[in-house]
Amino acid sequence: MDEGGGAGAAAAAAGNAAGAAVHHNARSAEDVFRDFRARRAGIVKALTTDVEKFYRQCDPEKENLCLYGLPNETWDVTLPAEEVPPELPEPALGINFARDGMIEKDWLSLVAVHSDAWLLSVAFYFGARFGFDKEARRRLFTMINGLPTVYEVVTGIAKKQTKVSNGSSKSNKSNPKPSKQSNSNSKPAKPPQPKDEEDSGPEGAEDEDQAYMCGACGETYANGEFWICCDVCEKWFHGKCVRITPAKAEHIKQYKCPGCSSKRSRE
Repeated sequence: MDEGGGAGAAAAAAGNAAGAAVHHNARSAEDVFRDFRARRAGIVKALTTDVEKFYRQCDPEKENLCLYGLPNETWDVTLPAEEVPPELPEPALGINFARDGMIEKDWLSLVAVHSDAWLLSVAFYFGARFGFDKEARRRLFTMINGLPTVYEVVTGIAKKQTKVSNGSSKSNKSNPKPSKQSNSNSKPAKPPQPKDEEDSGPEGAEDEDQAYMCGACGETYANGEFWICCDVCEKWFHGKCVRITPAKAEHIKQYKCPGCSSKRSRE
């Protein structure tokens, strides 16, 4: 689905089919949240690691285009659904028209804000369709609110909410965090180290659920995962999200994430 572009009607039909699948199979707040998280992951990917491809597909010369997050964690830029009313709430229309009239980061931020609104509308559309009561709606919102918004991930606000310390760290298995390797050449990080004991106080514990989030998927760090830090924007990423393995990282003197690399290529 990431390829988008020309297969507009087919892609929209596929997106509606995926939405219908959720409608028939999901009945709990947890099911709807899984759908929300998958669609959100696809949109975050479009606006971060796949941003160069996303930028190309949002051609202002084309008709009104929308950015869809799909239930399989991919994304699609295509025309809106032709059905009236549509199977699901529709994303913001015509995101491509503003592309060349705005600073790129401002345009991406605008798309991110509209995407957040769309993701919430889809989730609570399912909630209304499935007859969620007050408790189910509260549970769904609480789970959604536990993730950073797409806007927060794209603008880096999510990262700024917590400070990631450089250098080596001591072991504390209950509160892990990624730790950038300290050396004079600013090489990419080794597999992340556990959280410092000195940072494990009550105030730090309150922020743990939203701390150390991947700049690509927005998920938090889990002990034992390999992460890498961009030497330009200083955002952290799961190695798997940016296709970097520990072995490959050993040979990179200065790592630039996909967003920073594509930004420099267009300057």
